Amino acid sequence: MFSVPHLYLVLYLFYFNNAPPFHLSLFSPVFSSHRHLLFESQAMVFYRSVSLLSKLRNRVVQQPSLTTSVRWLQIQTSSDLDLHSQLKELIPEQQERLKKIKSEYGKVQLGNITVDMVLGGMRGMTGLLWETSLLDPDEGIRFRGLSIPECQKVLPAAKPGGEPLPEGLLWLLLTGKVPTKEQVDALSKELRSRATIPDHVYKAIDALPVTAHPMTQFTTGVMALQVQSEFSKAYEKGIHKSKYWEPTYEDSLSLIAQVPAVAAYVYRRIYKNGERIPMDDSLDYGGNFAHMLGFDGPEMQELMRLYVTIHSDHEGGNVSAHTGHLVASALSDPYLSFAAALNGLAGPLHGLANQEVLLWIKSVVDECGENITKDQLKDYVWKTLNSGKVVPGFGHGVLRKTDPRYMCQREFALKHLPNDPLFQLVSKLYDVVPPILTELGKVKNPWPNVDAHSGVLLNYYGLTEARYYTVLFGVSRAIGICSQLIWDRALGLPLERPKSVTMEWLEAHCKKSA
Repeated sequence: MFSVPHLYLVLYLFYFNNAPPFHLSLFSPVFSSHRHLLFESQAMVFYRSVSLLSKLRNRVVQQPSLTTSVRWLQIQTSSDLDLHSQLKELIPEQQERLKKIKSEYGKVQLGNITVDMVLGGMRGMTGLLWETSLLDPDEGIRFRGLSIPECQKVLPAAKPGGEPLPEGLLWLLLTGKVPTKEQVDALSKELRSRATIPDHVYKAIDALPVTAHPMTQFTTGVMALQVQSEFSKAYEKGIHKSKYWEPTYEDSLSLIAQVPAVAAYVYRRIYKNGERIPMDDSLDYGGNFAHMLGFDGPEMQELMRLYVTIHSDHEGGNVSAHTGHLVASALSDPYLSFAAALNGLAGPLHGLANQEVLLWIKSVVDECGENITKDQLKDYVWKTLNSGKVVPGFGHGVLRKTDPRYMCQREFALKHLPNDPLFQLVSKLYDVVPPILTELGKVKNPWPNVDAHSGVLLNYYGLTEARYYTVLFGVSRAIGICSQLIWDRALGLPLERPKSVTMEWLEAHCKKSA
């Protein structure tokens, strides 16, 4: 039997030595079996101590047990299942934090802007606040401080040892806290309740030729959803700017909930004779998306959970995220902002690249066969490069090592489809392409990115229509873009308006500075 001092010791060790999360119910037998009044009063003190330390624990704390590179992690100890109320608690202190940063560090320089940066797509130029994720050139993406492998360890899954549920990542991005399974289940239920699609959305999509690109049809569907925007209605009626985040939250969660059904409708319309599959109330976000597309195998559902999670956010500088942020800075509602982001995602240099990878890999097989040797593969790679084309799926604007999103997909393939010929070809490309790109000397990062692997996995499980792949990317990206958009409104971030210059101005300025 524990004594009260023992209980305090356990409490201390948990909160200050990074023990796994626990529930007070673990100690209920101790309390229920002790009948003395003194113990009951001490128990009340203990419970109050737990409550106080829970509030402290929900603030930023060190978590060296995960890896020394984790900057911070907030462990969710609250029993509150409502995401909105969680945010409502967090927002005031983050607003004060931003005010303090502006008042104390507003004049601190973050670096020098060079002509190369201005002419080179603003590469390396720090100019955006993006709270939900941070991309390190060597480590890759971190979602609220957590790497992908760490997310796979701590975020709730549909089954033991399974891939993280996208709903869990959404909770993490919005609150900075790792949710419990109960909180994720509650959020999943809420998203299902918001997922009904008005008939006019389907009619808007049906007005397009069935041959229209899937991204065109998907974006049209998102735009058609805009008529339900709570933010737009609230702004027209008049709402104080301190409350902007609340209708933005409503729009964002509804949008996140609805895009899988819209995307699935586009897929079924183009490739499956328009036969719609209704949502399954027993399934989670990723599992339901796979189901509505027409894939009910447990491995495909697991793949979709992984796919949506790792594609959800990649800090704010990429085309789709930046576009969504830019358009939203004009107080455009989440539907308008996300539709704009999707149009950026549809570009060949951004989200359309995952389509190009599988098509290129299949061209290798068509010309050389599935059992191609590494020497034959080298010749084909050089043939591609010498024709003035790029090898799709390799290189990245920020990363300087292999994309962690590629690696987790590779691990999935090694676990579930190690003998698949296309996966084996992708593995050979991992050995062959980087040395060739390094030899060229024109590429800062010769390593594979997320697009180099996703198409092969989808193809294996029967989703073979490469033109559709960018839509999957778009569904995923709704989680990251909308999460940050809620914080944009909560923090009162201003209209984005950088300064532009002409070549004449650059020439004059540089001559003057020489």
